[in-house]
Amino acid sequence: MERTCCPSYTIRLKASDFVPSKEQARVQKRMQRFLDDVKDEDSKDEMNHPNSSMNQATNASSSKLSTSSGKQSPPGTCENLCKDGEFLCYLADKIDSAINACFGAGEFPSVPQLPKAVVKKVSRQMKNKIMETDDLLYTSSISFQISAAIRKSWQMDEKPAKLGSSLQENQSEKSSDVSPKVIAEKLAESMEQDGGVPGFLTKACNGHLNFYSTVNTTSKLVPEDIHTQTSKGGCSKRSFSSINTDSLTRKRRKLEIRMKTSSFDPEEFALYRKYQIRVHNDEIVTENSYIRFLVDTPIIFVPPSSLDDTVPPCGLGSFHQQYLIDGKLVAVGVVDILPRCLSSKYLFWDPDVGFLSLGKYSALQEINWIKEMQVHCPDLQYYYLGYYIHTCSKMRYKAAYRPSELLCPLRYRWVPYDIARLFLDKSPYVVLSDIATTQDQVPLPQVSASPVDNSTVDCLDGSSDDVNEETGAQYEYPDAGVDDVHCREAKNVLLMGDSRYADIINNVVLDVNGSRVRFKELQQVFGPIKRRYIVELERKLHRYVKVVGKKLASRIIYSP
Repeated sequence: MERTCCPSYTIRLKASDFVPSKEQARVQKRMQRFLDDVKDEDSKDEMNHPNSSMNQATNASSSKLSTSSGKQSPPGTCENLCKDGEFLCYLADKIDSAINACFGAGEFPSVPQLPKAVVKKVSRQMKNKIMETDDLLYTSSISFQISAAIRKSWQMDEKPAKLGSSLQENQSEKSSDVSPKVIAEKLAESMEQDGGVPGFLTKACNGHLNFYSTVNTTSKLVPEDIHTQTSKGGCSKRSFSSINTDSLTRKRRKLEIRMKTSSFDPEEFALYRKYQIRVHNDEIVTENSYIRFLVDTPIIFVPPSSLDDTVPPCGLGSFHQQYLIDGKLVAVGVVDILPRCLSSKYLFWDPDVGFLSLGKYSALQEINWIKEMQVHCPDLQYYYLGYYIHTCSKMRYKAAYRPSELLCPLRYRWVPYDIARLFLDKSPYVVLSDIATTQDQVPLPQVSASPVDNSTVDCLDGSSDDVNEETGAQYEYPDAGVDDVHCREAKNVLLMGDSRYADIINNVVLDVNGSRVRFKELQQVFGPIKRRYIVELERKLHRYVKVVGKKLASRIIYSP
């Protein structure tokens, strides 16, 4: 690798540790705005912006709104009529009705004065912060106010505590019954029993009353039988019975993600051809080249099994992950799904929707897929992004998915990218494990920088001495003079690493000067070998087994 102009390193990310950057969050928001058919992308205050949420739907349909008399609405009427504030008042009145019903039925202890509900619109920033879906539109914290009012009423009614701990226990018992969480659940249940809010699902979440939109296409947002009146809280309720409410909501685009086993699909090939010609300027794109590149795979498909928690519901093997918007194929991600990781191989997308940054968006979706699959397969933890070339600007995006790691090809040790980057900025080729050694202050034996480490091969004929070539220092081993060193090595004794790998390491087949020999038989075949070379080789084999797995390590011939 040190001789190539563009050294490549395997790069991976532990999905559970992933922290999206601001740019990646913007990519997700851009896609969501596109699906919601929202035009304005730079709004900082969505609650006051004329093009946000319900207001956008209102503006899009203002020409269709009319009064009950059939006359055209005067300019500005629609805008004033459908302001978020009026719908918030409607929701607040629905909550107040549920509160009165619960108190009237004796669900909650009586209080001198009932608090009035206040409903707020949930901003996108808040949704991202609490990791909620875009279906969450409104929320109310009235349950906390009710709980506080009940506790305050108890404190006023209680006489000075003379009963000591018995009174405290009684209060603790009562408090659990009127916690915000319990109150919110009862209010949500009462509202749903009363018919709920058309177009919305009311849920209790940690003491909050949340309203989730259930509208995927045009539908009614408010009841038709609301008449103009003024509530006690001062909010006026307009009559919506005369309004064409079917036009209040924009038609949302539908994103669908399908996972299918690797096979030739004419629609996929047409998209691939379009992508290669328009994005990469390829002149000729044939079916055969496409099949060889992205369809044929050496990985055998493993079907899912309810008895095996190492196989996800889709199975193991090579897959094509299709992205469809309103039924139209816009992107295909080619991935390998293995017991411990999802490996992203290639992505091609429709140039007509290039503004959606589908490459970045698909990576975020694949990371989320791994997180979801960990419920079924705890060992499936990593997201592999293929090879990373630091000097290639087109590959820099891979390191943006943090915290990523690069694999040292010499010692098979993973090194945090943030540490490796400082050294890769100075030199395109770096022995990454040496960097990790410096950071961890854990000495490792020096390894030749060449792809094939000749020091191990040379030692087999006794031509090497126990001298560090860089420092000239003599290695000291307490038992270096003992004759039976090689005998102990020939037995299943692991000098370094986890004893769980001892049997596997001892049975790894080595390719030494054209001869095939198992590690445990190495000294029986070639005679006594210097101890430091055995230790060094054992270290490498230990990391090798951990990287490729026990099954592959027992089947692959290892070249020292």
